[in-house]
Amino acid sequence: MFTLWKWLANGLRGVPPSSDVTQRRPVLGWVFGGVVIGTALQVQQSVLDGWQLYAVILAVSAVVASFFASKIIAFSVWRGALACLATAGLVFALCGLRALAFASHAMPPALEGRDIQVLGTVFAMPQRNAGGARFRLQVQSATLDGQAVNVPPSIYLGWYGETATDGVVPDLAAGQTWSLTVRLKAPHGNANPGSFDYELWLWEQGLQATGYVRSGKGARQSVRLLQDSWRYPVERARQHVRDRVYATVSDRRTAGVMAALLVGDQAAIERADWDVFRATGVAHLMSISGLHVTLFAWVAGWLLRLVWRQSVRLCLAWPAPLAAAWGGLALAAAYALFSGWGVPAQRTVLMLAVAVTLRTSGARWPWVHVWLAAMAAVLLWDPWALLSAGFWLSFVAVGVLFATDLAAENPDGISLQTPLKAMFREQAVVTLALTPLSLLLFGQVSLVGLLANLVAIPWVTLVVTPLSMLGVVFGGFWQAGAWGVDAMGVVLGWLAAWPLATLSLPIPPVWVAVAAVLGGALLAKRLPWGLRLLGVPLMLPALLWQSPRPLTGQVEMIAADVAQGTAVLVRTATHSLLYDAGPRWGPESDAGHRVLLPLLRRLDEKLDTLVLSHRDTDHTGGALAVMGMQPQAKLLSSIEADHSLQVQGAAQRCEAGQRWTWDGVLFEVLHPQAGDYTTSAKSNALSCVLRIQAADQVLLLTGDIEAAQEQQLLAREHGALRADVLLVPHHGSRTSSTDEFLQAASPRFALVQAGYRNRFGHPSSFVVERYQALGIALVDTSHCGAATWRSDQPKRLRCEREAALRYWHHRP
Repeated sequence: MFTLWKWLANGLRGVPPSSDVTQRRPVLGWVFGGVVIGTALQVQQSVLDGWQLYAVILAVSAVVASFFASKIIAFSVWRGALACLATAGLVFALCGLRALAFASHAMPPALEGRDIQVLGTVFAMPQRNAGGARFRLQVQSATLDGQAVNVPPSIYLGWYGETATDGVVPDLAAGQTWSLTVRLKAPHGNANPGSFDYELWLWEQGLQATGYVRSGKGARQSVRLLQDSWRYPVERARQHVRDRVYATVSDRRTAGVMAALLVGDQAAIERADWDVFRATGVAHLMSISGLHVTLFAWVAGWLLRLVWRQSVRLCLAWPAPLAAAWGGLALAAAYALFSGWGVPAQRTVLMLAVAVTLRTSGARWPWVHVWLAAMAAVLLWDPWALLSAGFWLSFVAVGVLFATDLAAENPDGISLQTPLKAMFREQAVVTLALTPLSLLLFGQVSLVGLLANLVAIPWVTLVVTPLSMLGVVFGGFWQAGAWGVDAMGVVLGWLAAWPLATLSLPIPPVWVAVAAVLGGALLAKRLPWGLRLLGVPLMLPALLWQSPRPLTGQVEMIAADVAQGTAVLVRTATHSLLYDAGPRWGPESDAGHRVLLPLLRRLDEKLDTLVLSHRDTDHTGGALAVMGMQPQAKLLSSIEADHSLQVQGAAQRCEAGQRWTWDGVLFEVLHPQAGDYTTSAKSNALSCVLRIQAADQVLLLTGDIEAAQEQQLLAREHGALRADVLLVPHHGSRTSSTDEFLQAASPRFALVQAGYRNRFGHPSSFVVERYQALGIALVDTSHCGAATWRSDQPKRLRCEREAALRYWHHRP
């Protein structure tokens, strides 16, 4: 990435700037800053305003902007600030109008869960996995019961073996037109503190409904392939190349990495490999990153310049350097398009466009203005990129490198240092500056990242990626590329296995991380050491930050949003317990990896005990991931002795009467009794029921107990059932939550952990009415997201979906 900026900085030197550009330069910095500010303000809106308000802001800002544009030469700080304000208003209004236009095509709630017949074309390369395929469909028409209906123009569908005719999913390809029976719903993801925003990702991709194909038993109409064309030739070509890679390279894991590097198919990389790449800090290389696009542009421009210089006529018509610059940009854009036009590739092409435009115009700007111009171009193209981790990692890295004078060390473009030394210093500076930013974004940083990147960057950029590209012409190069991937995998696996390869710390507040980034930049700057060491106190708060914990005698509960499943984190002053580990969604996806580990990492939580209430997979699906990352946690469960999770560590049976105290908080197991293990056939009947008491406040976690177990508890523990917060038994199924049990518990809050529009219909409408009749506040995670409750604020329950609401989020 920084190669682009050094090329730009060196390329602009020696080019005489026009006087007009020189005079306009100060105010342009304010304008670019206004683009960033306007975008930042708009993407923070929880609800979109009406178009009338956006139109008024747009009109007023346009008038102010035109006034300053006419008097731009007479520059002053006040005039620049007002130009920034006008630009921010323009961008804020335009972004809001754009969002309103997109939101007008939202999925109608009345059509959710209905069998709809759609006619549409696959417009992107499908993603296949063990369970079936995921693909994007451009809808041409839709009908329900023979009547035309309006659905979003672009939808994201799954076609699974269990819903397919004869259990076989057909080979899908971009350009195919299908008639399908589908069930759709509005985009809905899990809402947890600091988690991946799936709904934002769908919004950015232009997808306004998700669902699945119904082609097996129960579907009203059979599916039909109506046409197979090359309507989307780039996507069809990408898919063809990916399939050739898999056919040529025998090792599927290796082929997946090569497919990611060649056509941008990051889903092809297996989770185990992603774990290694993240642990070694090289995950940014395993996709079509800015580095790859920049390298391609440089090589293409260099070759074009050699060819151009052979013709006198061409050189007279257009100078070879400019032809090479624009030609390299065009070819880089074509490469980015072939690679899937991902956000990093888009960002790099726009940055290259800014660089080439400035070079052609003869402008000579300070690096801050060039940096802001590229940032403004990216945000005008995709305002929501501002919320992506990659955006900030890229621009902060480049900004820090410029601020530390690396781009100005050699005004003539001739290296004053060996390439190895220069690369080492650049990587060291980036590592130092981005460590606090990585902690803010991910809650962890790779301690072997500097060494791993020094090896992986040149190897991937100069060996693996070129061999992968050459394989498109001659497939034999792919085998050589596979050897390169395997060799890199051995080295990275060895580094990832080092003790303390990664460091996990609590995620600090934004102001702490910003101060730490500034401190890292100050340390890396070429200043006297007395001044550079002033960066240390700026970095210390981020490195020493501790997540707030309950006081002694108090307890905090975080009921994670894991869709259809249970996972509750309980924290005291110095201890923590996880009650259940959520569901498993597929071979490569479970609540442990996707929800619980990021949450534990964000809080820097070390589990003392993992309670698995019973063996059902919606309660144990993420346990393997949690136990792998938290090996010190004691396992308390009712799972049988030969259960696969027993391999990780022998589980202690949960039995009524077990109790312990942490920091003045009492934990007590109420169910099952020892004899229940020999008499109960159903796993639900063996659910571990845990009662937690902090002073006068009680939390009751019930697993999937049913009416019979509720009656047993009423007979044995009637007085102990009163609770302030009740985890609703069996996700609100009709088999549980009897009137007598609810009257005995009489909770202030009753919490249902269930998925949005889940196939079980949880919580049952009959059960909901029962809670409402008793005046109990019923909260479910599909509406609330992760729910947080503290015993020192017993009347308040925080819903993540409400607290972090943005206008693209689904409101069920």
